[in-house]
Amino acid sequence: MSTTPVIFISHGAPTFALDPGLLGPALQRFGAGLIDIRAVLVVSPHWQAQVLTVMTGERPATLHDFRGFPEALYRLQYPAPGAPDVARETALLLQEAGYTVHADATRPRDHGAWSPLRFLLPAATLPVFQLAMPYDLDAAGALALGRALRPLRDRGVLIVGSGSLTHNLYDIRMTADVAPYAQAFADWTSKRLVARDAGALEDYRRIAPSAERAHPTEEHYLPLLVAFGASDEADRFEVLHGGMTYGVLSMDSYAWSAAT
Repeated sequence: MSTTPVIFISHGAPTFALDPGLLGPALQRFGAGLIDIRAVLVVSPHWQAQVLTVMTGERPATLHDFRGFPEALYRLQYPAPGAPDVARETALLLQEAGYTVHADATRPRDHGAWSPLRFLLPAATLPVFQLAMPYDLDAAGALALGRALRPLRDRGVLIVGSGSLTHNLYDIRMTADVAPYAQAFADWTSKRLVARDAGALEDYRRIAPSAERAHPTEEHYLPLLVAFGASDEADRFEVLHGGMTYGVLSMDSYAWSAAT
């Protein structure tokens, strides 16, 4: 079995599921090239728990965890099967790495998972499960978690970190103007990823431009660090350009694939 890629997806607003913009087609192209995928693991900021928790249900429901959006959004479903066996395998892997891990057989999939997967894997036939982020997860912990999950790539598991490269909902605007601070932060992060500067990425809140404005809270940035932690220096790095939505939500996404 070949080593699977790892991908970080900026899932933006819930309306992304209806309005794919630039990123949706890019995800479709990337997804069309995926082979030998046994299951998909998603880490999303929309599921947090006291400790690491794996989704073990056989048929997780589609959770519409948002309010005030068009009715069509609430009719969307992503009926992929769960992956209880792979979820338990993941729990064992993390326990061996020293983590406390719980299982949840009733948890539905949140929109941080199903919204981008509608474009990445539109057939919804591959098994998909999620891993909840602990409430107290920080940048160093996210990188370490990604490294702990890394062996799954050699077991046919596609690791997806779903979050947002920038995420300040207080600054959302309905114009096409891009906030300079959001673009500056996105550009800084991209450069640090290219350089594989794990130290800078871990210390981003202190040294990145407008870090606390780009991310008033950390939960949407941490899945990027999980994905980066699961990547290898030898991986081929790819930018999936998504542009900027609502002036402040960067949709740029990243993939790391084993060199061929």
